[in-house]
Amino acid sequence: MRSASEEPVPLHEEFIYCCGAATHVLKCGPWKDLSNDESKNLPRLLFMIIPGNPGLAGYYRTFIQALYCGLNQQYPVWVVSHAGHCKPPSGMEMIEDTDIKELEDVFGLNGQVEHKLNFLKKNVSKDIKLVLIAHSIGCYITLEMMKRASELQVLRSVLLFPTIERMAQSPQGKLMTPLLCKLRYVLYMPVYLLSFLPEGVKASLVRFALRGMKTCDESSITTSVNLFSVDCIANILYMASQEMMKVVERDSTTIKKNLKKLIFYYGTGDSWCPQHYYDEIKMDFPDGDIRLCEKGLRHAFVLDASKEMAAMITDWLQDDLTKL
Repeated sequence: MRSASEEPVPLHEEFIYCCGAATHVLKCGPWKDLSNDESKNLPRLLFMIIPGNPGLAGYYRTFIQALYCGLNQQYPVWVVSHAGHCKPPSGMEMIEDTDIKELEDVFGLNGQVEHKLNFLKKNVSKDIKLVLIAHSIGCYITLEMMKRASELQVLRSVLLFPTIERMAQSPQGKLMTPLLCKLRYVLYMPVYLLSFLPEGVKASLVRFALRGMKTCDESSITTSVNLFSVDCIANILYMASQEMMKVVERDSTTIKKNLKKLIFYYGTGDSWCPQHYYDEIKMDFPDGDIRLCEKGLRHAFVLDASKEMAAMITDWLQDDLTKL
């Protein structure tokens, strides 16, 4: 008889329209529908992942499986892609064919916040508590969600490598802002030409681009092939350009209001949120749970350290889970 860790992890994949935009959802665990308020089998808690940018759910496949197993398979773990960042399956358009416009600028940064709130409203019972695990710009989105929808039953929000302030002033931001805000359209033509390559060749190009890593998650390779879609890359770069312009001041008011629910995890060599951002928020909120990575994990941890990160998070949340 196989142990629980050897059992295949139940993973359900959906492509849906949310706010009229194509959205990819990965659901770990046997629960596929959490919206039925009258069901007696609903879990008490949902772990929901808010991605970084690119916001493709596939990058977090290994992470949610490891998290689900680390939680002893007791709670559902879902990841919801950003609107328009996934390549829809055949027969599905990037934008729903309807006369009703659900949300203005759904692919922009504000639209992505409303997109996640809309997803929760339509797909998760209001009685279910939430653990929000956010990565990079997903941390900004998560703080905005908590600000705009205080009725959400958020037990904890774990903010990983949080890009929540001064993005354009960060070392990587200084490099990328001119490209994202003024020259991003130049990238569309090479992506368009590369989109005609066979899938195997695209995968080989991705492997070549990631060749510097000792170990690279295989799901990251297959997911990165989505980046050869002009529609996807256009939405990804458009959102990134707004990040550079809009993520300026840290929302200390929302952080202070929700401080006991928040865990921050900063990197030591992170060029998107450098260590002095950590030093400053630590000084401003000395009672906050604000941690500095001691393991040398990269900002894009999903490429090679998903299992390690999942193990840390389950350890951090043990006390919260025992009180449920």
